[in-house]
Amino acid sequence: MTGKVAIVTGGNRGIGFEICRQLAQQAVHVVLTSRDAAKGGTAFKKLRDAGLPVTFHPLDVTSANSIAALAAFVTAEFGRVDILINNAGIMIDPRGSRLLDSRLETYRETLETNVFGPLALTQALLPLMKSQNYGRIVNMSSKLGQLSDMGTGTPAYRISKTALNALTCIVAAETRAANILVNSMSPGWVKTGMGGPNAPRSAAQGADTAVWLATLPDGGPTGGFFLDRKPIPW
Repeated sequence: MTGKVAIVTGGNRGIGFEICRQLAQQAVHVVLTSRDAAKGGTAFKKLRDAGLPVTFHPLDVTSANSIAALAAFVTAEFGRVDILINNAGIMIDPRGSRLLDSRLETYRETLETNVFGPLALTQALLPLMKSQNYGRIVNMSSKLGQLSDMGTGTPAYRISKTALNALTCIVAAETRAANILVNSMSPGWVKTGMGGPNAPRSAAQGADTAVWLATLPDGGPTGGFFLDRKPIPW
């Protein structure tokens, strides 16, 4: 993977940070992005001090101007983007939230980050991938978004991840001829700020499938949904 350039959103902590670490350990130059510049800078410094090839750039996935600035930066700095991992996401449903007592504003805010952000980033960066006939896009989804096993609770988050899976399928269908592989994955229940301290999986375990999908060889799967490197139902 030497010479490849990856953009990871929400790379300052948890699974995103581990994705950055694992990709950089494979000689991928990682552009670690974070909405909070201070936290992103701290995460970048940890990886840089470990001798890993990492660059930091601030990014608010809900801001068109911020996305445009990132695209301009990577174009000027590297002239290419090989990997996009849409990891940044929020879960802001109130504890115990159910559909009937939920607020539309919760859905709007959740979709803005979890769906429209990845959509806008994909639109901004796909031309660079198409120009070199190579790309890997990984969307961080969740089993909570599976239509085949849909349950109750956190309805805004669930809907956002189902919509993200639909985005994965659409982009995969539009890029099959361009050697661009596009997949969703679930990290499982991971011990992070979102997953909580009782989760059974580490951030490193949660990052593994994303890194695997980001480094797939030509001819690898596209338009799929994966957990632990195995396909799972939509």
